[in-house]
Amino acid sequence: MKLRIWLFLTLCLVGLSPTYGVEPSWPQKVHYRYTDVLGQKIFYRESGESNRPTIVLLHGYPSSSHAYRELIPLLSGRYHIIAPDHIGSGFSDKPDPKNFEYSFDVLARYVDGLLNKLDVDKYILYMQDFGAPVGFRLMMMKPDHVEAVIAQNANAYMEGIPPAKQAFFRAAQLDQSPENVSKLFAFTSPEAVKHKQYLRDVKDRPDVMSPDTWTHDGHFLSTDRERRIQLRLFQDYKTNLDNYPNWQKFMRKQQLPVLLAWGKHDPVFTAAGAHAYLQDVPNAEIHLLDAGHFAVEEKAVEIAKLITAFLGYKTVVGTISQQTKDRSK
Repeated sequence: MKLRIWLFLTLCLVGLSPTYGVEPSWPQKVHYRYTDVLGQKIFYRESGESNRPTIVLLHGYPSSSHAYRELIPLLSGRYHIIAPDHIGSGFSDKPDPKNFEYSFDVLARYVDGLLNKLDVDKYILYMQDFGAPVGFRLMMMKPDHVEAVIAQNANAYMEGIPPAKQAFFRAAQLDQSPENVSKLFAFTSPEAVKHKQYLRDVKDRPDVMSPDTWTHDGHFLSTDRERRIQLRLFQDYKTNLDNYPNWQKFMRKQQLPVLLAWGKHDPVFTAAGAHAYLQDVPNAEIHLLDAGHFAVEEKAVEIAKLITAFLGYKTVVGTISQQTKDRSK
């Protein structure tokens, strides 16, 4: 009898929540693929049926599509998932930075080239960290191609960056002294990736962060050449701050459906950055998660539920169109 009462109460609580009322679906096989884009080999993970709504997952620093290894199976039963490794990251080609320009404009061109190659002209954009400036460039290039935006610690507002970090990003470009370049280079070391990135926000709960994260990323930052690629992107980051007003104007004009799934313990891209989106997209859906910068590593299931509810299980203002929801069935 007590068990029946407990089950009844549990089902009632689940039924009251649109997030946790999402039914699970069986995952599709993840495929690990390469294709030539603009003369370079680009790696991407793909899963799900291609006739369903496509979600493009854009990773940040210091990772690759590996960051989405838990999220992809949680979404692939309902959606078509594409998760590329940016040029210079992960399994994608890494041209020598002495002979190749690394900038966020270039990263966006290669993602756009990949999507063109795969005949993907309508998609939902998931952005995190470095993925945000890449994603906003994609939206500015082809605004009609993006149907909705999911921003996970994907900053586009000065309010979301503490003054000290703003100064760091500006100095990365403006201060080319050997001392500052050496400081940036040290930031790309495997030890810095482990302790100043992945473990920084989970010091009281390190067991939630898989050692696969820093081990995988450390492998792709094991040479000076690989580290200098990321150094070049740090030196280009100020261009993103300069572009914030343009991106904000774009969001005000487009009024895309926006889901903000934000790790509230992130000290770099703070929760204020999530709230700032509401200035331009007041109908955006915002969820502050009990997580840090790498929220998808801590809360993959919770984020998947939020995405599924946002894309296919709600009828409130801010969700994507009924046409898109019908395609997901």
